[in-house]
Amino acid sequence: MAVDSVSSSTSSSNPWANAAASSTDANNASLNYDSFLQLLIAQMKNQDPTDPMDASEQISQLASFSQVEQTIQTNTHLKSMLQAEALTRAGDLVGKYVMSADDTVMGKVKEVQVYSDGVIAVTEAGDKVLLQAGVVVSDQAIESTSSSDSESSDSSS
Repeated sequence: MAVDSVSSSTSSSNPWANAAASSTDANNASLNYDSFLQLLIAQMKNQDPTDPMDASEQISQLASFSQVEQTIQTNTHLKSMLQAEALTRAGDLVGKYVMSADDTVMGKVKEVQVYSDGVIAVTEAGDKVLLQAGVVVSDQAIESTSSSDSESSDSSS
C-alpha cells in the first residue's frame, strides 16, 4: 500500500501567513507521524513471516495518526482566521471615538496596537485604552457621563 507524504508547509498557501500563530504543535505532529511511518516500516521488515502483522490494525493506526495531524492543521488555520478577523476589526476602530471602562480616558482613535493578549486603542492625544468589557466605542464624540462632572455643573448654577 502506497502512502502519500503529508507536507506541513501549508503556511505558504495561507493568505493570512499565520499572523504570528505558533506552528510547534503541527511540527510535533508531523514529527510523530514521520516517526510512526518509520516504525511501521521497521515493523514490517522485522516481522515474523509465520505470524504477520494484522493489516487492519496497521491501517487503523495510520488513520489515527493522520486524523490527529489533520486536526492540528485545522486548528492552526482556524487560529489564523480568528487573528485575521481581530486585525480587521481593530483596523475598523481607527477614526472612531473611544472611552475607557472607568471613564477616565476618551478621544478619537488614531491607531490600534494588537498584541497576543489584547488590543490597545491609542487616541490622538496619545492616551491608551485597553479594549475590554465596559469600553465605549462610537462614531460620534463621546461626552463624559461621570457623576463628578454633573455635580460640579450643578454647584456652579
